[in-house]
Amino acid sequence: MPQATATLTAPDRSTPARRGGGSDFAPLLRTVKEQGLLERRAGWYARGMAVNFLGLAAVVAGLVLLGPSWWALLLAVPLALLSARAAFVGHDAGHAQISGDRRRNRIIQLVHANLLLGMSQEWWNDKHNRHHAHPNHLDKDPDVAADILVFAQHQTAGRTGVRGWLTRHQAWLFFPLTTLEGIALKVYGFQALLSPNGPYRTRRERLVEGALLLAHVAGYATLLLTTLTIGQALLFALVHQMLLGLHLGLAFAPNHKGMEMPDAHPDGDSWGHLRRQVLTSRNIRGGALTDWFLGGLNYQIEHHLFPSMPRPHLRLAQPAVRAHCRTLGIPYTETGFVESYRQALGHLHEVGEPLRTAA
Repeated sequence: MPQATATLTAPDRSTPARRGGGSDFAPLLRTVKEQGLLERRAGWYARGMAVNFLGLAAVVAGLVLLGPSWWALLLAVPLALLSARAAFVGHDAGHAQISGDRRRNRIIQLVHANLLLGMSQEWWNDKHNRHHAHPNHLDKDPDVAADILVFAQHQTAGRTGVRGWLTRHQAWLFFPLTTLEGIALKVYGFQALLSPNGPYRTRRERLVEGALLLAHVAGYATLLLTTLTIGQALLFALVHQMLLGLHLGLAFAPNHKGMEMPDAHPDGDSWGHLRRQVLTSRNIRGGALTDWFLGGLNYQIEHHLFPSMPRPHLRLAQPAVRAHCRTLGIPYTETGFVESYRQALGHLHEVGEPLRTAA
């Protein structure tokens, strides 16, 4: 049975990457520690969570006050934004960014992932741990495993019928497909819960997660069916989940797609922590609005180098990381918001070329 922890544990260290046994990452780690950027920001997170809970309460109150009105469907938009905030908090709690107490992080993640989103935290942690340990590695990173989408041309071999058609047009279909992500996260969670090989170490973990997932479904259905007509409730849920999936897709899509793949290089498996994380990640330039909308994941390089670094410190670490990479001659990739998607979708389009040529 795969083992997962309540804390995502991609290491803050590097394997020796220079002759002589030195670590390219160690000097950077010392700098970041000296600046206090690995210290928790519990107050910052507490304020953010409080605001998000107030927003969710306002949406619920709005549904109750409006009743079975088509105007109530407009509330699906802020609910999608607030749901994405909950996802970002759950992600940060899984990385132990919020608290140094493992149990407290687990409770925060259970509330935000399982109860508010209907997504299994243990399923997510198991998958996300493997991604952080081996980003963009076709054989080890589950995020680039061949599925509906493929990320390397050799993965297109043997794809015919519907799967072949999807691969040929995957760049154009990418954003429409992300609208299904909110629903897919729930389905994957229940599949893991019901699987005998799921990422649960104890029966108690499975029961707790299952109870919270069922509570989410029951609460969500009860809220919509008691305030809206059946047709309105179904449409509200569809719009909410599609917007949530699109929002999460916008946050995660540009982070690694089209970046270096370690298994495409003869020495890729021997890359140290610094090279493995920097060469496979892409940052997105922007200000406070970009930071808010993407949940801090626009600082993907810093996040992968220091997964337990609190979100508000990522932008503060960026100058030191960029300067360190410049000193070592390691490419530090940062693009604009639109350009990041152009590069990611361009890579998906290029991967599908063999099937389009054959067709």
